[in-house]
Amino acid sequence: MHADVPQFIDVEDKIAGPLTWKQLLWMIGLLVLLIILYNIFTAGAFIMIAIPVSLIFVAFAFIKPYGQPMTTFVYYGVMHLFGPKIYVWKREVRTIAKPVQKPTNTTKKGNAVSALTLEDIESLAQRLDRK
Repeated sequence: MHADVPQFIDVEDKIAGPLTWKQLLWMIGLLVLLIILYNIFTAGAFIMIAIPVSLIFVAFAFIKPYGQPMTTFVYYGVMHLFGPKIYVWKREVRTIAKPVQKPTNTTKKGNAVSALTLEDIESLAQRLDRK
């Protein structure tokens, strides 16, 4: 049985002509902002403000540096600028307290059995390692 494997799964769907839904939203946002700016400023001031704003919106809509969206690229750039620049590894010092055990004699079916201490276990391990 033969199954078709999708080839271009990382390509976004086109909504309006050649635009994806993200690009379309950026362009609609640009249009709304330009209408607001046109009503606030005079013609000369509007053109001076509209050109950089349009370039920024078009860059966010269409440019993908290193294959990632411009919003992600700008976010990582801002985090790099305002984040710490020196990374120092600080080793956590952990102290392990050795439990102090007193040897106790316990009786099991009438036989006296002494409990093993930590020193007994260490000496036994050393003897086994030697042989």
